[in-house]
Amino acid sequence: MPNDESTARLKRPDLSVEENNYLLMLGDRIRDLRAQRGMTRKMLAQQSGVSERYLAQLETGHGNISIILLRQIAQGLGFPLVDLVREEPEQSPELTLLLQYLSRYPPKTHEWARRLLQGELESSGRAARRQRVAFIGLRGAGKTTLGKMLAEHLGVPFMELAKVIEHEAGAELSEIFSLYGQSAYRRYERRGLESAVTNNEAFVLVAGGSIVSEPANFDLLLSSCFTIWLRASPEEHMSRVMAQGDYRPMKGNQEAMDDLKRILAGRTAMYSKADAVIDTSGKSLDDTFTELLEVLAR
Repeated sequence: MPNDESTARLKRPDLSVEENNYLLMLGDRIRDLRAQRGMTRKMLAQQSGVSERYLAQLETGHGNISIILLRQIAQGLGFPLVDLVREEPEQSPELTLLLQYLSRYPPKTHEWARRLLQGELESSGRAARRQRVAFIGLRGAGKTTLGKMLAEHLGVPFMELAKVIEHEAGAELSEIFSLYGQSAYRRYERRGLESAVTNNEAFVLVAGGSIVSEPANFDLLLSSCFTIWLRASPEEHMSRVMAQGDYRPMKGNQEAMDDLKRILAGRTAMYSKADAVIDTSGKSLDDTFTELLEVLAR
């Protein structure tokens, strides 16, 4: 007898195999993006105004048939579906051709092209970028503790991007999310980062773990700061957060651990774009700080 998950993902008899596979792919994509944002299905339902029940159907390949019809229209026009639903202004012909050109090559070529362009555009500002150190990673990796130690060692300001955002918005993060939603938070996140970079030649910054979910903001961080990913095992992330007095992860412990692993897996590819990676698992604070100084001295 099939289990609940396999039953939920049974294919719809009214659609072709290819259409069923597309809906399953779409559901997997939404679930992966939700994990990158660090959002539960309930949180997404609240932010989007879409019921949890519909989201569950969508993530298991039972999305509305309208998406299939829209996809057919896109295919008839000879354009990718994303071009039909893009909300931003139409991109320049040069960017369109560049994206089309890059799409013919494997992902490793995309990384090479990004670094080539970044190097060309920022060669004059490379020394200035190294004066600004930014930490990324999930909660419990040691960003704040190591950040304060490094700022004191270097004699530069220590900043937490979350507090900069609250200053820019004139409200606490919880209020920003509840009153204005995810998109407003991302706008304030960019303004806060731009403000920090514009007004400080040197600093140590702790960025939110989810900044990698917004490519434009993460790209600004990478191009403006020497970025370090502080990595730890999911188990250490969980135990450190609880050691700080936050016992919320204890609620539904296995489910919380599964969510944590999914978030980490969803963000690893972007976290890996940092200039350096330091694994803090099983290391003392002093040993990790010594490694950090060695990384900066290279």
